Amino acid sequence: MYADSFTQSGHVTLPAMVDAAELQAIAAMLAQTMARPREMLSLPWCAALADKLRGQLVAAGLLPAGFVSVQCTAFEKSRDQNWLVAPHQDLSIPVARRVDDPALSGWSDKDGTLFVQPPVAVLAQLVALRLHIDACQAHDGALKVVPGSHLAGRIQEADKAHLKATRGEVVCPVAPGGGMAMRPLLLHASSKATGDSRRRVLHFVFGPAVLPFGMEWASPEPDSSAPRSVR
Repeated sequence: MYADSFTQSGHVTLPAMVDAAELQAIAAMLAQTMARPREMLSLPWCAALADKLRGQLVAAGLLPAGFVSVQCTAFEKSRDQNWLVAPHQDLSIPVARRVDDPALSGWSDKDGTLFVQPPVAVLAQLVALRLHIDACQAHDGALKVVPGSHLAGRIQEADKAHLKATRGEVVCPVAPGGGMAMRPLLLHASSKATGDSRRRVLHFVFGPAVLPFGMEWASPEPDSSAPRSVR
């Protein structure tokens, strides 16, 4: 049902990935952990949630069974925390340590985690899932994507406007508890939210368990003091 559309367009919306009770529990947990937005997988409840969502993506034919959760970042957009994001691709992945190989570039440190830009062949395998805690419509700063742009490889800055003009741009509204699965290479952007709406998102990334070039995924230190379940 979803796999063909995902392959061609690079994104698909999945309704009701978590029920209302679990969504309320996730929102309560987020209120305690938003100070650590890049370290969500270190929290046992978030790691358990990632595993549940991974199973749903596998069942929907969007993810190979052997893939693992490798990253989760929390975002919150509101009247007080508001921003726009220019069209871009997600080109960096979190790794355990530096590897000297000419195929790897763009090394950076973000909040203590090492990131690198691997070749397109690696990035093309990854699947991101944006789990929405709140309703997200166009006026809430919903994600805007250029369908099929994930098939263009690494897109140069000068080519982004042309690709958007030829392929068009689609706004992707998502209901509370719903998810948006996407390829990180998909060209995407978002506008500032208008009004008093609040948009909280958990952005998960899933990838193959084993990486090439001697790379290893960064493994966040578990927070043993955090609750293990959102239930």
